[in-house]
Amino acid sequence: MVLATMNVKLLMDTLRLTAERAPQFVDITDAVTELVRRSGVLQGMALIFSKHTTAAIKINEHEPELLKDMEAFLSRVSPQDGEYCHNNFEVRTVNMEEDECPNGHAHCQHLLLNTSETVPIAEGQLQLGTWQRIFFVELDRPRQRQVTVQILGV
Repeated sequence: MVLATMNVKLLMDTLRLTAERAPQFVDITDAVTELVRRSGVLQGMALIFSKHTTAAIKINEHEPELLKDMEAFLSRVSPQDGEYCHNNFEVRTVNMEEDECPNGHAHCQHLLLNTSETVPIAEGQLQLGTWQRIFFVELDRPRQRQVTVQILGV
């Protein structure tokens, strides 16, 4: 397929989300599917990107007990009550905000996850496997977050 001879379509939108807790896996598959439909792209790709260093995008299975396991795993790997240099506000002087909270655990958990996922689109459909869903993963605390979705194709 030669894209140079076709009309390439591009849709870019922002999903605004607020989780209830952290860690939490929030299924955003339906919202991304709707953006693919709206884009009119039949063959291409969808890029789903978290604009945060303490919130991730991950593809996995939406099974309630598994989601509990994954949240517990992240908490065990990097517990919120652990000791993190990032949380020492007497020493730390950069990238500080007025409402800064101790969130070293969330940054460390993010190391195991992804900032983005790319999913192929064929015949106007996301090419996810049988059990695959797209998740926004809150690692820090409930607050409004932004996920950029960019859909490109023909």
